[in-house]
Amino acid sequence: MPCQSARALLVLCLAAALPLAARAQDSEDFAGPYLAAREAAVANDFAAAARYSVQVLAADPGNLFLQEAALIAQVAVGDITAAAALAETMATGPNGSQMASLVRLAGAARSGDFAQVQALVAAGTNTGPLLDGLLLAWARLGGGQTQEALAGFNALAADESYAAFGLYHKALALASVGDFEGADAILSGAEAGPLRATRRSVIAHAQVLSQLDRGADALEMLTALFGPDPDPAIAALRDRLEAGEALPFSLIGSARDGLAEVFFTVAGALNSETPDSYALAYARFAEFVRPEHVDAVLLVASILERMKQYDLATGVYAGIARGNEAFHAAELGRAGALFEAGRREAALEVLTALARDFPDTPGIWSVLGDMQRRTQNYAEAALSYDRAIAIYGEPAPDQWFLYYARGMANERAGAWAASEADFRTALRLNPDQPQVLNYLGYSFVDRNENLDEALGMIERAVAAVPNDGAIVDSLGWVLYRLGRYQEAVGHMEKAASLMPVDALVNDHLGDVFWAVGRLREAEFQWRRALSFGTETEGEAARIRRKLEVGLDVVLAEEGMPPLKALAANGN
Repeated sequence: MPCQSARALLVLCLAAALPLAARAQDSEDFAGPYLAAREAAVANDFAAAARYSVQVLAADPGNLFLQEAALIAQVAVGDITAAAALAETMATGPNGSQMASLVRLAGAARSGDFAQVQALVAAGTNTGPLLDGLLLAWARLGGGQTQEALAGFNALAADESYAAFGLYHKALALASVGDFEGADAILSGAEAGPLRATRRSVIAHAQVLSQLDRGADALEMLTALFGPDPDPAIAALRDRLEAGEALPFSLIGSARDGLAEVFFTVAGALNSETPDSYALAYARFAEFVRPEHVDAVLLVASILERMKQYDLATGVYAGIARGNEAFHAAELGRAGALFEAGRREAALEVLTALARDFPDTPGIWSVLGDMQRRTQNYAEAALSYDRAIAIYGEPAPDQWFLYYARGMANERAGAWAASEADFRTALRLNPDQPQVLNYLGYSFVDRNENLDEALGMIERAVAAVPNDGAIVDSLGWVLYRLGRYQEAVGHMEKAASLMPVDALVNDHLGDVFWAVGRLREAEFQWRRALSFGTETEGEAARIRRKLEVGLDVVLAEEGMPPLKALAANGN
């Protein structure tokens, strides 16, 4: 693709097209849709961008810039049918529109027109040798040219830059025509060395092994790579293998499926490595060519979610029906998109229903607990974590976060004894985890107990992540509570530099300044803390009281030891 992202390209296209289109229709009717399309493009609002850019294009249908802008927006929203009609009017080939070439290739692939795919590649697509080579090889396979297809995969495999892609797709092609021995040789690494394992490559290999009557090997591989608690889709495969069932090779059922896999493979390679718009376009093409390709659908939704297009993402997730092997993953994604869109009750309803549907899946209870904790339903969150922990049984090292999360929920719910026990379990499972060390240590400081143990924990946390502002703040605060005020100053100043607009950190810094006699600086920090907004009104009222009468009086009113007494003990 060109250097700029699709979003940037859309903005540039519209900006460049304005003088030309304005001559075609110099009116407010044109200016409105133009400005709306431009703003929508800047905001990644693909639905609006598609709608308005088409309106602008109507004012000047031959404008190449407007054509490209409309095409990009249509692909982004998944309206490939509309994009196909527009692409037919646009120039392709080596010097033409790359997006139009991709749309035409996707259309030919979806219809199973393998001859047309070959013709388009031969005419020049401006899409690069990897995509062209993979599409051409699968199209040849679909056209009955098996030897030519394998030669194409081998040519890519011989190129260091594309070897992994060529080998993976060759393995899929061999399996799709029943050569499971050849596919196993590649997927096992026996032919050309190990390939990077992906979810789909592992599933493909498990199906290949099962077809070779090696179900036990397939089962062992799934357990080794996905662990004892896989997602429901992998668990279903494992259950079938344990029952002695032979898994059909269903990952790729035809050459058309192989063409869809090409677009999905490229989307996966681009995902997180390039601007999101790149991966989104290829994922949309994979979804279009093979609508039942659930991994492509999930990828589309996750990219949209990352681009903060939550309504579009929610709609894509919702398209995966109940009963589909990926339904649980789609519902988890839909709940996350709803939550980020501000529809928190709806998100909780989705997760609650999902937990009822999959009551023995601990990951779902854990995600539900996380969302309940984020919505401050701490007691409910603790109960959800209880369910997850009960399903897991004996604690394992990789479960440390679950105990940490339940500890946070219990602490916020006022169940301190249970909270402390969870934090200590988390540390037993992961002894040097800085977030757990800090949370438990700071909790001790906040409760004004076990201060020496808290200091040791927080010092270990700071050593692990010395530039984490919250943890550095904890170190300054425990030193303050120990009466070691001069030592606390430097750490609190560093914490404030790392988190300059955090109300709590600035409040703490004010207290430390007051303790060492820097009274005006203390009052300045307290006013800053108020300006940033405290978490509760009680915290704000306490700061205002300190500004009125000073920290010493506030401590006396709270029944706390005076600062001088602490200093005498701590220094």
